[in-house]
Amino acid sequence: MKPFSVTFPVFWFIYIDLLLFFASAWFVPNTSASTLGNETDHLALLKFKESISKDPYGVLNSWNSSNHFCNWDGITCSPMHQRVTKLNLPGYQLHGTITPQVGNFTFLKLLDLHNNSFYGKIPQELGGLLQMKALYLTNNSLDGEFPISLTNCSQLIHLYLYGNNLSGKIPAEIGSLRKLEMLFLGKNNFDGQIPQSIGNLSSLVYFSVGFSNLEGYIPQEIGLLRNLTFISVDANKFYGMLPSTLFNLSYLTVISATSNQFNGSLPPTMFHTLPNLKFFSVYGNQLSGPIPISITNASVLQLLDLGENSFVGQVPSLGKMQDVWLINLEGNNLGDNSTEDLDFLKPLTNCSKLSTFGIDNNNFGGRLPNFLVNFSSQLTELYLGNNQILGKLPTDLGNLTGLIVLSMESNHLDGVIPPAFGNFQKIQLLDLNGNKLSGDIPASLGNLSQLFSLDLSQNMFQGNIPPTIGNCQKLQFLDLSQNNLVGSIPSEIFSISSLTNLLNLSQNLFSGNLSDEVGRLKNIEQLDISGNHLSGDIPGAIGECLSLDHLYLQGNSFSGIIPSSLDSLKGLQRLDLSRNNLSGSIPEGLQNITVLEYLNVSFNMLDGEVPTEGVFQNSSRFSITGNSKLCGGITKLKLPPCPAKGTKHEKHYNFKKLIAVLVCVVAFLLILSLSLTLCWMRKRNKKPFSDLPTIDQLVKVSYQNLHNGTDGFSAKNLIGSGNFGFVFKGTLESENKVVAIKVLNLQKKGAHKSFIAECNALRNIRHRNLVKILTCCSSTDYKGQTFKALVFEYMANGSLEQWLHPAAETAQQSRTLNLAQRFNIITDVASAIHYLHYECEQAIIHCDLKPSNILIDDCLVAHVSDFGIARLLSSIGVSSEQTSTTGIKGTIGYAPPEYGMSSEVSIEGDMYSFGILVLEILSGKRPTDEMFKDGQNLHNYVKNSIPDHLLQIVDPTILPEEFELDGDNEIMILTDPNVKESLLSLFSIALACSVESPNQRMSMVDVIKELNEIKSSFFVV
Repeated sequence: MKPFSVTFPVFWFIYIDLLLFFASAWFVPNTSASTLGNETDHLALLKFKESISKDPYGVLNSWNSSNHFCNWDGITCSPMHQRVTKLNLPGYQLHGTITPQVGNFTFLKLLDLHNNSFYGKIPQELGGLLQMKALYLTNNSLDGEFPISLTNCSQLIHLYLYGNNLSGKIPAEIGSLRKLEMLFLGKNNFDGQIPQSIGNLSSLVYFSVGFSNLEGYIPQEIGLLRNLTFISVDANKFYGMLPSTLFNLSYLTVISATSNQFNGSLPPTMFHTLPNLKFFSVYGNQLSGPIPISITNASVLQLLDLGENSFVGQVPSLGKMQDVWLINLEGNNLGDNSTEDLDFLKPLTNCSKLSTFGIDNNNFGGRLPNFLVNFSSQLTELYLGNNQILGKLPTDLGNLTGLIVLSMESNHLDGVIPPAFGNFQKIQLLDLNGNKLSGDIPASLGNLSQLFSLDLSQNMFQGNIPPTIGNCQKLQFLDLSQNNLVGSIPSEIFSISSLTNLLNLSQNLFSGNLSDEVGRLKNIEQLDISGNHLSGDIPGAIGECLSLDHLYLQGNSFSGIIPSSLDSLKGLQRLDLSRNNLSGSIPEGLQNITVLEYLNVSFNMLDGEVPTEGVFQNSSRFSITGNSKLCGGITKLKLPPCPAKGTKHEKHYNFKKLIAVLVCVVAFLLILSLSLTLCWMRKRNKKPFSDLPTIDQLVKVSYQNLHNGTDGFSAKNLIGSGNFGFVFKGTLESENKVVAIKVLNLQKKGAHKSFIAECNALRNIRHRNLVKILTCCSSTDYKGQTFKALVFEYMANGSLEQWLHPAAETAQQSRTLNLAQRFNIITDVASAIHYLHYECEQAIIHCDLKPSNILIDDCLVAHVSDFGIARLLSSIGVSSEQTSTTGIKGTIGYAPPEYGMSSEVSIEGDMYSFGILVLEILSGKRPTDEMFKDGQNLHNYVKNSIPDHLLQIVDPTILPEEFELDGDNEIMILTDPNVKESLLSLFSIALACSVESPNQRMSMVDVIKELNEIKSSFFVV
């Protein structure tokens, strides 16, 4: 089992630098040569400017009457005629349409508008630009069909339409562009096939139609393009064999045909007829037969990706590929489980640039060769898993100190892990599961400070877990299950705060008690210590592991009762306590865990009544077999009814006893009431010390303490501000840790009520994804003015707002969040809101969900903050005068439309804000972006763009590596086939939450279920 989506990198596109040459014969106009210019071009430029609705960089500011149009930014004119020859405005984020008047620039040779936000159709009038040599419209939002009129531009050399929303067919007339050298049509929504007329483009050098929804066969006419050096047809629906004529194009340096349905075999002589081929990638097709034997002479090959096909036989020698940096042969039927299968590895020791090498999921046999340690020092990723490889791990394998990933799972390796494995200072994933390794787990693994996934399961390791494992403070996944490990579980494991995904110690021989230290794993999601010899009580501290969704303790010797603290695990989905020695009753609180899908308490010594709600309503979701003293429960269980709780005599006795107790209580209350009355009469003229009875349970700090801890509330410690105050970074004298101090601006109307509202909301709630209030201050400052402040845990990673929209001065150095991290943040926020809505004693409505109110801690765990306008659900329904704390019901863009019509705040209102928040996290666009006007909004923008135009709306920083075509054009390629489906699922949830009608919005209960399904489908392998 691979713990994360860390699989062999699928390079659907290859990094290639392409030089884009423009004609150098054009000159900057000399305005002294002509003062009048050409009025036709002048008017056309003014029309072009009129069509631009957004110019964030002000590039068109120079387009005014004070300058001759030939001096305007982005304009080049011919010196003789003063006619526009170049309109060059790339990458300025211009938003608008391309005006048809551009067709009046009859002298135009270059039109470059790539990397902007132009929408609408490409004007047919561009077909009149008969002198145009280069058209760059890459990465816009243009739609409609390919304009056939462009095929009249017979002088075209470069045509870049990549990254738009073009539809329809690629016209056969494209074959008339005989001078075309570069044709990039990828990442559009075309249909149909590549026209056979493509063979007429005799000058074509670069041809790219990847991610364009095309289908059918690649026409044999492609072989007529004798000058072709680059071809990319990735991620379409092409089928059949790769055209045989393709392998006769001797100038080809790049063939990229990943993720299609190509079949058949490759010509055995292809690397003879393609002597210049540097990049060959056919990952994810249905190709079969042997690897062409001619590859032994492919001396210039730099990337070879044959993964996920059906190639068979032995691998030829690859040793002549002196410049190769990636070889991927995973997911085929290579090798025949013989001793000669791995002979091809030895020549690879000559490949000094090899960085990534994978042969996993094949049928390679033989012994693991010792010369593996002589592989390139540049090697960072090595995948050998799921084969039939035998032998011991080479003692000096630790010499490959550059390794980041070492995956050797599911083979027949034996012997011990060499201590030299502690030399892998850069390694992040080490997977040796499913072998026959034995001996002790070496203490040197504690040196692997960068390790985030360690899987040694299903081996024969013995001895104790070395305490040094606790030094691996970046571990997120640790699986030592199904070994012969003994002794107690070292407390050092429970100190690894980064453990968030899995701790699996099941099916070993551990003994002793389970330490209370397990409660330190605050963020662990799956904990499995089943099938051991652990005894004693199940520690109540396990209830502090609030992120747990799977807990397996079965098959041990635990005794005592089932701790009631398990009730606090509100995200728990599966719980197995079977085959222990537990006694007492089943805690009723378990029936209140709404997401609990499976519960097994069978074969213990439990007694008492079986609950009937929650998971206990469906007998297929829980098991209580082997507990003979249980009673009650739902009818389907056919358990005996529970006995009455007392005889008639006992009831009579208890009744008299109750009367006596009541008499005593009444007497006591009378005395207490009299005492309080006398006390009140003495103090009735005195002012109460505090007006904040709702937060008395918080230990208050003094103004002096906060003043000293912030250097007098110095501006250098100011880390944020909000509607009702300022937030400072500081320290408390009583605690040696950094905190965040929210100081209320009591001059601001509503600040006092905001303070009380936040205290009321936070005083009794505890959840890992809610900001934790530490203390408060209600006092006077050094000037005698009223002073109020709240002290929270400090979040070193700031707010989600800072991650999504970094300030301009820091944008270049800013960090970004990948898709998995954004998914985790979405899940964290959802978990917090679910807790507020359904799991608190009184439901709480946050009222102001937005990125600036989501704080991120060191482990990138999200915490919902700022409850300044939060409302207890019990307060809703009374008059607005009674419930309005500030007069504000959220933030523009995030507040639901009904709040603008004086509707009461509601759970559905929070769901709307959550939906908008998720849309912003995925798209990178604020709901208040200037592009949203004239009835347009973020919800409709996304709704109208999926599924067909998904990549146009996704924040580009989510996506994996990009493929650089030239200095300005970038092609984004999804390297994980699950990315699209996971994004669509997340967008769908966000849209369902942010519909206009409150009654139609998705509930957080359903959101949690959907997120769990997405997680299991796309984020866990």
